[in-house]
Amino acid sequence: MSSNSSYTPRKKKKRSAPSQTRSDLFIVDADSKPIKPAFPLTAFLWPARGTTSQWIILPLVLMLVGLFRWTTGFWGYSGLGKPPMYGDYEAQRHWMEITNHLPVSKWYFYDLQYWGLDYPPLTAYHSWALGKIGSIINPSWFVLDTSRGVEDQLLKVFMRATVLASEYLTYIPATIIFLRKYGRSQSIGGIGISCACIAILMQPATLLIDHGHFQYNTVMLGLMVASMASIFSGNLLWSSVFFVAALGFKQMALYYAPVMFAFLLGSCVNPKINIARLMAISITTLLAFTLLFAPLLLGALYDRYQDPALTLSLPPPDLFTSLPSKVISNIPPLSPLYPPVLQLTQSVHRIFPFARGLFEDKVANFWCFAHTFYKLNSISPVFLRRFSLYLTFFAIIAPCMIIGAVPRRSLLPYALAASGWGFFLFSFQVHEKSVLLPLLPMTLLFGSEDGFSKEYRAWLGWANVLGTWTLYPLLKRDGLATPYAVLTFLWVYLLGLPPASLEIYSRKASKENTQTDAVSWFTTLLHSAFYLAMIAWHTLELFVPPPSNKPDLYPVTNVLIGAAGFGICYLWCLWKLILHSGLLGDYLKDQEMKKKKVA
Repeated sequence: MSSNSSYTPRKKKKRSAPSQTRSDLFIVDADSKPIKPAFPLTAFLWPARGTTSQWIILPLVLMLVGLFRWTTGFWGYSGLGKPPMYGDYEAQRHWMEITNHLPVSKWYFYDLQYWGLDYPPLTAYHSWALGKIGSIINPSWFVLDTSRGVEDQLLKVFMRATVLASEYLTYIPATIIFLRKYGRSQSIGGIGISCACIAILMQPATLLIDHGHFQYNTVMLGLMVASMASIFSGNLLWSSVFFVAALGFKQMALYYAPVMFAFLLGSCVNPKINIARLMAISITTLLAFTLLFAPLLLGALYDRYQDPALTLSLPPPDLFTSLPSKVISNIPPLSPLYPPVLQLTQSVHRIFPFARGLFEDKVANFWCFAHTFYKLNSISPVFLRRFSLYLTFFAIIAPCMIIGAVPRRSLLPYALAASGWGFFLFSFQVHEKSVLLPLLPMTLLFGSEDGFSKEYRAWLGWANVLGTWTLYPLLKRDGLATPYAVLTFLWVYLLGLPPASLEIYSRKASKENTQTDAVSWFTTLLHSAFYLAMIAWHTLELFVPPPSNKPDLYPVTNVLIGAAGFGICYLWCLWKLILHSGLLGDYLKDQEMKKKKVA
């Protein structure tokens, strides 16, 4: 080779320190500039910074979160040893039983007093598939009627495994993909995405409800996250499909529906009207709903063909006979339209149980809060339903209008969280487990530009701790007090939150701490009051029995504190949505930046 060759070796780029102002994962000494992890979670990932591929870290994360999920399943579950109805575990097993032994026409009609199917069709198909697999292993687990209440240990292993497998096929991959898309849009590095992934997948409320209490909420939540990931990928059609699937698995996904509708509509009219996109989204959504209900409706037609007397023996629901259109309610039973219309109206009647009342059990929302001081059962149920509708509408209209006027994908988590809290606080028939819905988009904010700033870490951590704490009365009944304590304390320890650490609320100036986003005095006092209240509640509940004339003292106190805190969560999410939307100009953002610099 000639010595005059023009080749010059490529200079290696100097690896710059991670951006402290972006993710606040590190602390930089003002003098000597050494970099230190800001809280324990970053300390665990510290050896992998800059040199280890994220594809090496990811399998380790998946094994870690899987281990905690599986060990949570070693404990009790809903309804264990509590005949005759048992609990949610038995409900899920029973649905596998009826979908595998009954014709499709009977799925939404069979023995409704004993855990009758009351979730949308995708849950039924999911139960059918899992029941088929379980019947191959041991058919006695799902024998029609005679298998009710079975508590075989191998069945427990199978049921726990179905939750884990379902989650690893939906929620976990959707979360990883979402964080990569979301993180890139927010200029977050690999280590920040890994921290956010662990913080989200180790969220204690989700682990305790699905893998302890026993449900399949993460399937619906995973489909919702997949819908959000599709939006960040720029594919609105797939987003529509995934969201319809989320609605088709659990009707609680309606908490997100108004915001998703407003965002998709806003993306079709802003900055200019795009009729083609609007038509494509509308047609795709309609086709997705058609595919969702097709097996149920076609199955009903097939059953009618096989046994004409079967459909005639099914009682029409009140919804069928009370429809305003006489064309529908007067369909002759022998008409080929009768079976699908009957199935559709019965499924809707079961999915939306307005006859059950405003709320069940003790939930930390507005209605249970108000019921403590004024007995709502003395008010007309019709009036309460309408009032609930009005309050819910006013709670969600602001985030819907903002995301519709400014359809920026970065605003979605804020809008979805605000809408979720609005539904949880004011809507009809809320369960305590529904707190997972507003917590999901709020927790996804860990993947944002400000996700691990002191302010966001304090608020997102506080909301999750409060949400998990309100679930404690339910978890205690299921024998899950120990995993509740372990998982909650582990999560707050990893994120440097109270009661494991008070450093996040510290405002002391230090040479070793260059962070400028100190938590405000108001936030510190507010959060401290709630943390102290939760600790005091646990202490009293553990050592001091309630008065004989007030046996529900502790659950009611839990409701009062939780409802007040969730109302504050709603206001925080709405405020951040307004702030980041820019609708009020840059004034508010400039004011916040000035406060950070002063701090």
